[in-house]
Amino acid sequence: MDIDFNKNEDHNKLKLSELRTKLAQVKLGGGKKRIEKHHAKGKMTARERIDLLLDDGRESIEIGAFAGEGMYEEHGGCPSAGVVVKIGYIQDKQCVVVANDATVKAGAWFPITGKKNLRAQEIAIENKLPIIYLVDSAGVYLPMQDEIFPDKEHFGRIFRNNAIMSSMGITQIAAVMGSCVAGGAYLPIMSDEALIVDKTGSIFLAGSYLVKAAIGESIDNETLGGATTHSEISGVTDYKAKDDKDALNKIRNIVGKIGSFEKAGYNRIEAKTPQENPEDIFGILPRSRSDQYNMLEIIKRLVDNSEFEQYKEGYGKTLLTGYARIDGWAVGIVANQRKVVKTKKGEMQFGGVIYSDSADKATRFIANCNQKKIPLVFLQDVTGFMVGSKSEHGGIIKDGAKMVNAVSNSVVPKFTVVIGNSYGAGNYAMCGKAYDPRLIVAWPSAELAVMSGNSAAKVLLQIEKASLEKSGETLGAQKEKALFDKIKKRYDNQISPYYAAARLWTDAVINPLETRKWISMGIEAADHSPSDKKFNMGVLQV
Repeated sequence: MDIDFNKNEDHNKLKLSELRTKLAQVKLGGGKKRIEKHHAKGKMTARERIDLLLDDGRESIEIGAFAGEGMYEEHGGCPSAGVVVKIGYIQDKQCVVVANDATVKAGAWFPITGKKNLRAQEIAIENKLPIIYLVDSAGVYLPMQDEIFPDKEHFGRIFRNNAIMSSMGITQIAAVMGSCVAGGAYLPIMSDEALIVDKTGSIFLAGSYLVKAAIGESIDNETLGGATTHSEISGVTDYKAKDDKDALNKIRNIVGKIGSFEKAGYNRIEAKTPQENPEDIFGILPRSRSDQYNMLEIIKRLVDNSEFEQYKEGYGKTLLTGYARIDGWAVGIVANQRKVVKTKKGEMQFGGVIYSDSADKATRFIANCNQKKIPLVFLQDVTGFMVGSKSEHGGIIKDGAKMVNAVSNSVVPKFTVVIGNSYGAGNYAMCGKAYDPRLIVAWPSAELAVMSGNSAAKVLLQIEKASLEKSGETLGAQKEKALFDKIKKRYDNQISPYYAAARLWTDAVINPLETRKWISMGIEAADHSPSDKKFNMGVLQV
């Protein structure tokens, strides 16, 4: 081990420690005092409910833990978007679970809450997974209603998706474990089956205060829309539970009786651990995002038996393509090579940059994986496509378009891991969020933006200087440096993996050692969803 390896290891393990600290804070939801008040009402927290619902000792993954991070601070914040989403196992069946966190603004829906709920439903729809809603919400957060209520991807889309999933035969079960008011009252009743917890659960379109104001009727909330009312009078709910634990046990019993599913048939054999030590990742990954390293060494620590069968190994060397297995599942890997490489003509190519030959190679490989029904894994550390007259004259835009076309039209499941840089059109070609990866995660070392903070600051500074010069002003060296530093600081904050995760541009920031678990569970979910779609790239300029 050399000194650089040790320094890299220290740096990356500090980033991992920061991730764990942030996750621990997020898991407190609205804070310890609000959790205590929640418990005093005889209710479990959202995370406690999910833990009891899921099978003991089985793996699970959390979607959007950092959603809302650093957002809505003028409204008191919205940790985890006020809702917890996990993919796990109930009675050995893989399911999506969505639980409102009533310790965060009484479970009210912020704009990011709606986006996260829609993401959970999207995962259930794509993979045909049963979805369980644990409802405890005060409804739309009224001070921001204009950003959550009327648009296509807003609150109402949730209920549209309920109807679509029902028509697709995707099981939906809802348990009303607290408030369920106004438009939100449709969610449990548009599910296949609905439970309600006695004394703590309630469903109504308008609460007692609004009823009094609207029609002059005086009535308490329990009589208006409590468990007894909806289980014995209105018939709105299907089961009445005595407490949270009873409701969760009833859900487990219902899920346990769901029939088996038709499989997509992705290839899986007995899993093997990597021969190379996965812990080495922390020493291989450089401290600086501009430094070179060999992505092949990262791959060897992610795949079964450290075996990676390269496709076109000697061609288009700034992209690594090839076949491997992850937790037994056959995968095709497309990864940015981060070291400087030499072509047969003796030319040097920069690591992390996509050239015409590498784009052509990736296009052909993606087509092969689609033909063989092999899921694709993209490992991103990309600064973009090569620029300059030689590349432009060689048709880099055309070759890049082919790769984007192949990624866009791919019909096998795609999974994206942002290891390092994810800049510009490179993000698109390497299956960024806009290209429908089944799951997209980032390591703590990731950066997502149009370009690096340093490059962006230089560009924006030149624009600012040009504008001033037009008006006859000039920047002194000191003011120029101060302006550069100000722009770079703002931009560096925006390229953080946590900034991206807060806005659900990624599903999670994860420990690199959990990458195999995320991809394996993602392919297992995708295996629930057979497809008869055919790979077709349409019209291409060749």
